Amino acid sequence: MSTFQAPKGTYDLLPPNSATYLAVREAISAPLKNSGYGYVETPGFENVELFARGVGESTDIVTKEMYAFETKGGDQLALRPEGTASVLRAALEANLHKAGNLPVKLWYSGSYYRYERPQKGRYRHFSQVGAEAIGAEDPALDAELIILADQAYRSLGLRNFRILLNSLGDKECRPVYRAALQEFLRGLDLDEETLRRAEINPLRVLDDKRADVQKQLTGAPSMPDYLCDACTAYHKEVRELLDAAGVVYEDDAKLVRGLDYYTRTTFEFVHDGLGSQSAVGGGGRYDGLSEMIGGPSLPSVGWALGVDRTVLALEAEGVDLELPATTSVFAVPLGEEARRVLFGKVTELRKAGIATDFSYGGKGLKGAMKNANRSGARFTLVAGERDLADGVVQLKDMESGEQGPVALDAVLETLKAKLG
Repeated sequence: MSTFQAPKGTYDLLPPNSATYLAVREAISAPLKNSGYGYVETPGFENVELFARGVGESTDIVTKEMYAFETKGGDQLALRPEGTASVLRAALEANLHKAGNLPVKLWYSGSYYRYERPQKGRYRHFSQVGAEAIGAEDPALDAELIILADQAYRSLGLRNFRILLNSLGDKECRPVYRAALQEFLRGLDLDEETLRRAEINPLRVLDDKRADVQKQLTGAPSMPDYLCDACTAYHKEVRELLDAAGVVYEDDAKLVRGLDYYTRTTFEFVHDGLGSQSAVGGGGRYDGLSEMIGGPSLPSVGWALGVDRTVLALEAEGVDLELPATTSVFAVPLGEEARRVLFGKVTELRKAGIATDFSYGGKGLKGAMKNANRSGARFTLVAGERDLADGVVQLKDMESGEQGPVALDAVLETLKAKLG
């Protein structure tokens, strides 16, 4: 074993498990690709200020969890703790909003970093697939994104997830609610840190997971009671569109999410099979974020779904994904001449799109067939000196055990027909 290990709170993705993660990423991104979202990739680190302004200076993410550092050149950078601020920054920098086709619809996939206490389902390095629709204020966009996430999860075979939905109001009605909530919180028996948080961002106190805090929040002012007419109408339309699409959701007046930039529609996907780390993904509308980071007014909405959490949800429901075999054909040469000829065949099959592997390292028949078995290949090609003299190779069906000669120049066509 190496003297080095993966840093605490991180993990390595290795075969065969990594195939599940790839399949989950593919399933989440498929509905997005089908709905006008283009792929975007941003750096793994950004200017610290981008997250301080965008995510919010009072959030746990910025105050406690961000990996921030100074470069040799004196720049203050941070590993990205989430995707939205980076994607919006990239879209603004490239002036995508000026190309005339709003909303700008983007999807992304990558690793994110937070210095958290490691536990099952919560790591310091985690993987997400996300989507953002930038530059349009339309309830149909909010509904579209929730429907696409729902579709992605159902395509994976997940059934026991719930969608929580709320509206956080806008710059007209939220300050009124904020003041009422602060007034209520000041009357509670809260510790100093929580009281400080209540003054900076009282909505975050609603998100406090501690039982003694939650118990005191009974009777707290409820956001839906404070929504202005415009926000009420907006939220009503989002709900009607989801109802019409047959997407089941639950209204949750306490749902605030952990980022400062959300306005109006807020939602979370939770899975009850995951214990305390029940959220598998979430998102919402963030109409003021562009201005917070120095851009023009660009009302936007988006979400991010955790790949790690989704894999845990699949395990909790006992869902086994049907993953294609990584190898369809395995070639076993016996002797130098066979090695040269079969390696040529392997290259030919690969060029034709057939997943093919080869017995490397000059193993004997027994060892090579063990490798063929482990590879999961459906067929094995075996050739020795006598086979080559006859111009054939032996084709073995690994499922039925049947074996027979096939002419060398007919190998490709024969396998194509057998593999469908």
